[in-house]
Amino acid sequence: MPRLGVGIGWRPEIDLTVERLPGVEFVEVIAENVRGWSLPESLRLLMERGIPVLPHAVSLSLGGADPVDRSRVAHLAAAADALGAPLVSDHIAFVRGGGMEAGHLLPIPRTRDTLDVLVANVLDAQAELPVPLALENVAALVEWPDAELTEGQFLAELVERTGCWLLVDVHNLYVNARNLGHDPREFLDTVPLEQLAYVHVAGGQDHQGLYHDTHAHPVPQPVLELLGELRHRVEPPGVLLERDDRYPADAELAAEIASIRAVVEPAA
Repeated sequence: MPRLGVGIGWRPEIDLTVERLPGVEFVEVIAENVRGWSLPESLRLLMERGIPVLPHAVSLSLGGADPVDRSRVAHLAAAADALGAPLVSDHIAFVRGGGMEAGHLLPIPRTRDTLDVLVANVLDAQAELPVPLALENVAALVEWPDAELTEGQFLAELVERTGCWLLVDVHNLYVNARNLGHDPREFLDTVPLEQLAYVHVAGGQDHQGLYHDTHAHPVPQPVLELLGELRHRVEPPGVLLERDDRYPADAELAAEIASIRAVVEPAA
């Protein structure tokens, strides 16, 4: 997996900000918003500078019981080609079933039957993609009963059976520790970090007794500490800051990027 460095999620609302932020070495764009024949000028500029642009999908629903929608996989493949991306990504989740769209990345039951379905869907998608596929752990407010595997074990078997890469979201680990009592360190000890493609970092907020993955708040210190835990185990190829709402001043985003870099690239 190529070294990506430290990056930020590109969004139309902060396109000029991303262009001028210091220290941005790669960006990620929502794949469903990419149309190869009319890429935003800002993305074209970043690509001309040699900055990798990675398409990050949210709609494949690889954890769902429905067959993989090949048109969505084809779109992700076309986005990878248009952006010259070294890899693509989506989530270990489902977003639709029985013709209904959830509008959210929903967690899947951690059973062996569900794992078999997920593996089959991932293999189908990989066969149609021109570059490697990385899959992301998701944040959850509730958990399915009767889990047969921990999240770390579930992902480890997924990687073993498909050869997929991992996109580890340390903020989602923090969310699930807060809401569900998961042990993020057990997760980091169990998943095959040699298959790590890159890492997400974000912020959230407490609301009505639960902690929400908002992508609209500063990265909390415990999340940076989890990033440090990961860094003690492996040098991540890339770490990306996600922000999707309530965009702060450029200086605040630059400070968050600097805080991330300080964790993953400590001074000698």
